[in-house]
Amino acid sequence: MEPDLILHNGKITTLDPKKPEVESLAVENGRVAKVGLNSEILATRGPKTRVVDVGGRRVIPGLNDSHLHLIRGGLNFNLELRWDGVPSLADALRMLKDQARHTPPPQWVRVVGGWTEFQFAERRMPTLDEINDVSPDTPVFVLHLYDRALLNGAALRACGYTKDTPNPPGGEIQRDKQGNPSGLLIARPNAMILYASLAKGPKLSLEQQTNSTRHFMRELNRLGLTSAIDAGGGFQNYPDDYKVVEDLHQRGELTVRLAYNLFTQRPKQELDDFAKWVTMTKPGAGSDFYRMNGAGEMLTFSAADFEDFLEPRPDLPAALEQELTQVVRFLAQHRWPFRLHATYDESISRFLDVFERVNAEIPFAGLRWFFDHAETITEQNLERVRALGGGIAIQHRMAYQGEYFIDRYGAEAASHTPPVAQMIKMGLPVGAGTDATRVASYNPWVSLYWLVSGKTVGGKTLYPQANRLDRTEALRRYTQGSAWFSGEETKKGALMTGQLADLAVLSADYFAVPENEIKPIESVLTIVDGKAVYAAAEFSKLALPPLPILPEWSPVKAFGGYHQSRSEQPVARRTSAILQSCCDGLLRAVLGSGNPWEPRPLQGIGCDCFAF
Repeated sequence: MEPDLILHNGKITTLDPKKPEVESLAVENGRVAKVGLNSEILATRGPKTRVVDVGGRRVIPGLNDSHLHLIRGGLNFNLELRWDGVPSLADALRMLKDQARHTPPPQWVRVVGGWTEFQFAERRMPTLDEINDVSPDTPVFVLHLYDRALLNGAALRACGYTKDTPNPPGGEIQRDKQGNPSGLLIARPNAMILYASLAKGPKLSLEQQTNSTRHFMRELNRLGLTSAIDAGGGFQNYPDDYKVVEDLHQRGELTVRLAYNLFTQRPKQELDDFAKWVTMTKPGAGSDFYRMNGAGEMLTFSAADFEDFLEPRPDLPAALEQELTQVVRFLAQHRWPFRLHATYDESISRFLDVFERVNAEIPFAGLRWFFDHAETITEQNLERVRALGGGIAIQHRMAYQGEYFIDRYGAEAASHTPPVAQMIKMGLPVGAGTDATRVASYNPWVSLYWLVSGKTVGGKTLYPQANRLDRTEALRRYTQGSAWFSGEETKKGALMTGQLADLAVLSADYFAVPENEIKPIESVLTIVDGKAVYAAAEFSKLALPPLPILPEWSPVKAFGGYHQSRSEQPVARRTSAILQSCCDGLLRAVLGSGNPWEPRPLQGIGCDCFAF
């Protein structure tokens, strides 16, 4: 053996019970070739082996998000101003104001999920007046989870919402005393009004969508993510909206392994969608980097069990059983794995009734299927899931909505919402994820923090110790656990001989830092298929060439993705953000100085920030 790569001098968590931690590993042809002591692995190196000393850092298997809207998120990442992790509303509004200045007509400024008011020091939402004040002319669309959206006056005009616009089914356009739209859109009870309104905004060009997707994948790589299962999404049409990732796959430019599910798009025509798709593709089609995974998370619109804990639980329509039976029977006949979005136990009971009837007619017999979310599922229904061979993909939506859930249902109900520890105890397949990018952040470390600490992003304790996971078990759910949901548990999820060489070298030791310091962990070296896809700090020389950011006015250029403090931001981005956020007087002062890269306070020009 002459490996392509050796990592040594590390604390390498393998998740192999026979060798749970090793010092060194070797990679050959994109797979782990050998793990063990530094001396034995270094003895295998040859003249072409790249040897990387990880300096005692913690190394883990690459993280795998079992429910991520990566394809849709990638097409829009460069359009979106991310408030994920921003510590105060004042900071968020400053970002919004700065971006509005640089967003050209007819584009919008879009804050599309991944945040909650409980993360802010002020512990409140922005007001419509504040949003209109910071951007009177550029359309602004601020999505809050899947319960509401705030639009400024310019966005209302861009959407065409007037006094005469009727409320759509399942949604409300809030109005003032004169009957004019106020700017608040409310999901009551489902999010279609939010989906549909956001879809009215301009899209990026194909070239820009490709660039945007690559930047989103690099952002995920920065956080140690190497795989994801894409759950489809509203207004994500197959095959049209999959062209970008298809092309990136063909060019070898994917840096996150992707298994994707197909999400029906047409109410009352769901069976027609799946009947068309079975003639176009099949589960498993593709490669280890990009493969088709099955149907869902939407199977029928009548079974759309949206979570909005600000509203009472809605009863799903009577047509659910007939429509869902037709689709599930069709999928079982064609041996298509499937997933289904499910929030409430009451809905899950009805879904399981359908599955059991179909199984009696056409046995699932190992057909892989699972629920997504399952926040309020009971032990009785967990038993039914187990009997049918299903699994449950959990996400940290409660980390963003736990306070709302407690207000409506009480702390006792919240203490086992979802009952993660019980699922694992019963032997059910359980994979972890985020459901990003809209209802929660894509940052896997926030999700791992939630699993370990039992707390919301606002610091509210949800779970007793009995419903929390230890750090190894939480990591296992984010690696080996998630691999089950794409049928790849023998290929990925552990750093052991023969498995895919996907891993992350961490900025801090996940197993040693205090709980609250799990959230800011990121990767300093991410490897996919044995190759570096992200590198920082002492590993910067291994980094891929930088990507341009398109379009030029993209929020990513100034603010990046998940919030980093000023000291953590790369110098080029920090400088760009400062220059873009300051007045013309500051810009002139910087350009006129002898050394514009030397930190110095600028006074007397109407700005109180620093230039670099």
